[in-house]
Amino acid sequence: MKRRVIHIDEEKCTGCGLCVHACHEGAIGLVGGKARLLRDDYCDGLGDCLPACPENAIEFIEREAAAYDEAAVIAEKMRRAQAEIHASMPAGGCPGSMAKTIVREAESDVASESGQAAPAHGVNSASNASSSENPFPAPAGGVSTVVNVPARLSNWPVQIKLAPVNASYFQGCDLLVAADCTAFAYGAFHEDFLKGRVCLIGCPKLDGVDYTEKLAQIIAENNVRSVRVARMQVPCCGGLEQAVRRAVAIAGSQNGTGTAGAVVGAGGVDITGGAVDAVGAAVSSIPVQIDVISSDGRIVAVG
Repeated sequence: MKRRVIHIDEEKCTGCGLCVHACHEGAIGLVGGKARLLRDDYCDGLGDCLPACPENAIEFIEREAAAYDEAAVIAEKMRRAQAEIHASMPAGGCPGSMAKTIVREAESDVASESGQAAPAHGVNSASNASSSENPFPAPAGGVSTVVNVPARLSNWPVQIKLAPVNASYFQGCDLLVAADCTAFAYGAFHEDFLKGRVCLIGCPKLDGVDYTEKLAQIIAENNVRSVRVARMQVPCCGGLEQAVRRAVAIAGSQNGTGTAGAVVGAGGVDITGGAVDAVGAAVSSIPVQIDVISSDGRIVAVG
């Protein structure tokens, strides 16, 4: 097909590389000390590289060229991002970033006096009683802050930025993508959200990245069955939800599942309800649920 793509004048090009960094699609590279258009199908024809060139060596031309392939560009971005993560790790890899599955002993279904399932490793609340030997006494009234609930985390690492895309625990899993604050706001997070799911956490505001590409790669390459999102009610947390929705859309229907999610408000409550439906769930066979949690610990919406 005939379309508009960039043309680089090699005689004018000094090989500074500024256009390489300006091209978000990765269509330009340095070859023999000169900038080159490496792939026609990576060039979107928008021209972000033109103003970056101090020698005015880049211009648009109309010629026969392959159609712009957005899917190929996204896949290449994923590959490069993963390579950068591995390259930034010290020799042998960071021990804290090494993927591992956490195998837990069968938990007892016998409930404690508080009504929570009591694990074999549960802490005796009496040990938290106020005394001259305890620097961290129980709250006034003698109510212990220790709750005998079993831990449900089954994978490590949990940070989206650190988790390996091809970790074995992702294969065929039900995935939970949670905002960092949700586990602190929502008291029964392990039982209500984490149990039976592989967990990834992140904060789009603090991390300052778009998780879309990595999540899409995880979902697409590991036959993820479903995705549940636990987010806070605050607006900035919407970035996590949107990243998941876009990722599921990119992964498509190849995994045979749908979409799910929850939002935790500032009070620690799931606040999603049907409010997030307005955002528009991605068309996919992968089920997705969004739970919204308030800062006071309530689920305020589920979508």
